[in-house]
Amino acid sequence: MEKWFIASKRADFNKIGEIFHISPVTARLMRNRSLTTVEEMQRYLHGSLSDLYDSHLLKDADKGAKIIKEKIETGKKIRIISDYDVDGVSSNYILYQGLKRCGADVDYKIPDRVEDGYGINEHLIEKAAEDRIDTIITCDNGIAAAEQIAYGNSLGLTLIVTDHHDIPFQRQEDGSISYNLPSAAAVINPKQKDCPYPFENICGAVVVYKFIQVLYDLFGIDRRESEAFLEIAAMATVCDVMPLCDENRIIVKEGLRRIQHTNITGLQALIEANHLEEKKISSYHFGFILGPCINASGRLTSAKDALELLLCEDKELCRQKAEALTQLNAERKEMTANGVKAAKEYLESTGHANDKVLVVYLPNCHESIAGIIAGRMKEHYHKPVFVITRTKEGLKGSGRSIEAYHMYKEMNKIKECFDKFGGHPMAAGFSMQEDRLEEFREKLNANATLTEDDFAEKVHIDVALPISYLSESLINEFELLEPFGNENTKPLFAQKDLYIKGMRVLGTTGRCLKLFLSDANGTSIDAMYFGESDGFLEELISFCGKEEAQRIQKGLSHHIWMDVTYYPQVNEWRGQKNIQIVIQNYRFKNL
Repeated sequence: MEKWFIASKRADFNKIGEIFHISPVTARLMRNRSLTTVEEMQRYLHGSLSDLYDSHLLKDADKGAKIIKEKIETGKKIRIISDYDVDGVSSNYILYQGLKRCGADVDYKIPDRVEDGYGINEHLIEKAAEDRIDTIITCDNGIAAAEQIAYGNSLGLTLIVTDHHDIPFQRQEDGSISYNLPSAAAVINPKQKDCPYPFENICGAVVVYKFIQVLYDLFGIDRRESEAFLEIAAMATVCDVMPLCDENRIIVKEGLRRIQHTNITGLQALIEANHLEEKKISSYHFGFILGPCINASGRLTSAKDALELLLCEDKELCRQKAEALTQLNAERKEMTANGVKAAKEYLESTGHANDKVLVVYLPNCHESIAGIIAGRMKEHYHKPVFVITRTKEGLKGSGRSIEAYHMYKEMNKIKECFDKFGGHPMAAGFSMQEDRLEEFREKLNANATLTEDDFAEKVHIDVALPISYLSESLINEFELLEPFGNENTKPLFAQKDLYIKGMRVLGTTGRCLKLFLSDANGTSIDAMYFGESDGFLEELISFCGKEEAQRIQKGLSHHIWMDVTYYPQVNEWRGQKNIQIVIQNYRFKNL
């Protein structure tokens, strides 16, 4: 079930258009993204690196930099410990390269997803002590590792935490909240309550990017050298689903500009392995092509493979490593498809598909793809979903949520079920013992206050824009709003009452449907639908019957019209340009 909503934010769109030399439609789109002042809109459209916040505002950044400077100058050995996802690998890369530039004796470790699990642990700390490491710096992890940090302190290690995840907390009997920070020599995380940094929603790679800038300042290195890390920080920002607003938008825009001519040999090899060298790389390519290749190593082999690709400077070796990661990602896609099928079968066969919070137990699923499967299930059922797998130590799970369900807070209410857990409002990870599984399912659902309205997919439309208004210049103007992503979604338009003049299935897989539509005034347009064409046709037959559906497919007269949401694009084929729309949502009607 879907509910369509049209944004109703108000402003003088003609005036905004005059100020910025844009159409009133584009002005409305900016207002829909919660921009209210001319200054905010100016920064949104034309923000540059000079508009980024002062890195020294990060709590403990100066303190941590002074500690590291002293360690470097006295020849102490430093080890980086990161997460194994794109943000973790990216953070590790930036920190390693930045510390090397400052003359550090530094190496790195990335936890094995299966053997070590998430984040710094006692084994990694003991190994560091054995290797005569003096200082450990975490990146994209560590904020929830108070016990492990304390253990490291007891072994005489210096520990610095850089992270961006939520601070662990406990709710007291009086309702107050107490936060549990690790006892590290420095804790650099913009989510700390007393951190003066003005924007907390940055990823781990941006946290270390900022930290390296502070370190460069201390060493007298021109901080413009840190701009060499922007494409990596941008990729991490997109892949960790950070909101693409405020300074994240600037970082991603600059990173995308730089990546077209990147000097990072391994990244260029990955671009070529995915046949993107002739394309204008966008946030889509970060999130759905390049990022997943880096993630694939952390899921199926070792994230060290991806980090070594980024650090490698030999072109031929980079080519081999990039092709191996691309092939690994293809294998991951196949495993995911099988897992999604098994998850649907599990929910339907057990009756748990009717639960408010879906808990899927797939004991034989590779634990590394549980989060991806949870995301696909969430999209299919539009409910919070946890996918749980069996490991040698017990059960491991990943969760993906909907807007109405704060996953981390709900898990915090039943923390007795977990051996370990952490996460965000929209995603989480955990480990537990198998005998806790049913208790976990029951308590989650008993506590859930979700209603049927929460499960309805909400379609947020920017503008009801008739197809007759579309022009090539207007469509090109929408590019000013890029990069698209979380909290800066691609604009969604809507048109009521479109007549279906005909349709046909394209491609060998049958997943693409081309429709020929016209409005009541006779304006015609081509439309593409990239969902399941079989599902579209089944819905059409269900609505109007098989005979009427066949008439539509043959281009004969009929009485079926459509409302659609769409995004317009300029299609170029054999030198000819034409405007078409890509349908996102649809509903049939009789007129």
